[in-house]
Parts: sequence; structure tokens; C-alpha cells
Amino acid sequence: MKRALAAAALLMALSMPPAGAQCVMCYRTAASQNNARAHVLNMGILLLGAPPFLILAGFVAFVFSKDKKFREE
Repeated sequence: MKRALAAAALLMALSMPPAGAQCVMCYRTAASQNNARAHVLNMGILLLGAPPFLILAGFVAFVFSKDKKFREE
């Protein structure tokens, strides 16, 4: 079951379009620059988005570990 959920999540993540410069302000800023600077801007946006997702993943892992210990008792 866990493998099926992981495979489905991976498939969804891989099928999504690139997430760089999705807001209007970031898109216009990136479009007005050359390709190298636009790429750096997109990577910066993704880098700033990573910590909230990592915190969420850590919280989910913590909850699942506590749930597993609770079920064993």
C-alpha cells in the first residue's frame, strides 16, 4: 500500500510542469532578464520553497512514527 502511494505521488510530481517563476511578478522579472539570470531566479524561488516542504515532511514523519508506536501498545 505504501509503495503504491509513493509511486502515485512520484508520478504526480514528475507529470507537473516546471514550478519556476509562476507568480506574475517573478515571471516578468525573469522574462526581462537574460536566460542565465532567469535560471538563477527560478532556482532561488525553488530554493526558498524547499524549507516549508521539508518541515511539513518532517512533521508528517513524526506523526506517523508516533502513530506506529501508539498502535503497537
